[in-house]
Amino acid sequence: MNQLPRPVLLLDVDGPLNPCHARPEVRPAGYRPHRAEPVWACGASVEVWLDEAHGERLRALPFDLVWATTWQDCANRWIGPVLGLPPLPFVALPGPAVWRPDDTSPKTWAIVSWAAGRPFAWVDDDIGEADRAYVAAQHPGPALLHRVHPGRGLVETDFEVLATWARRLGR
Repeated sequence: MNQLPRPVLLLDVDGPLNPCHARPEVRPAGYRPHRAEPVWACGASVEVWLDEAHGERLRALPFDLVWATTWQDCANRWIGPVLGLPPLPFVALPGPAVWRPDDTSPKTWAIVSWAAGRPFAWVDDDIGEADRAYVAAQHPGPALLHRVHPGRGLVETDFEVLATWARRLGR
């Protein structure tokens, strides 16, 4: 019996790891502020809210971790170390974040191309039905597109969904 390769967990930063739409006075429990300089900020410093416990939780999942974020490699400098993650590969995303005429996220096509049929789970706050339809039609392998609310970030139920999906793949 041929076993599928280990699935990839594609991680967005803003939304899942940094609950950027949370009200400043009501940040989710466990999150602390950090300063960072993402590539899209053109050298400016921004404040991100991160839960340092997420690194251990992510490493415990049966996935290979990969950044799928506009932060690109800057996530390895500013996000990964806070979470205790090693340097991770990243999906090279197209230029400006412009939605496609079919209403898919600008990340969707790049992710499907990068994955090349490999099983993947993608956590992001900008996943919609057009993205699900595109992945279903264009990606021959198993895929889970899991939307995380950008005001709460990753929570226990999100980790449970990811672990359950991986178990169904035999991981």
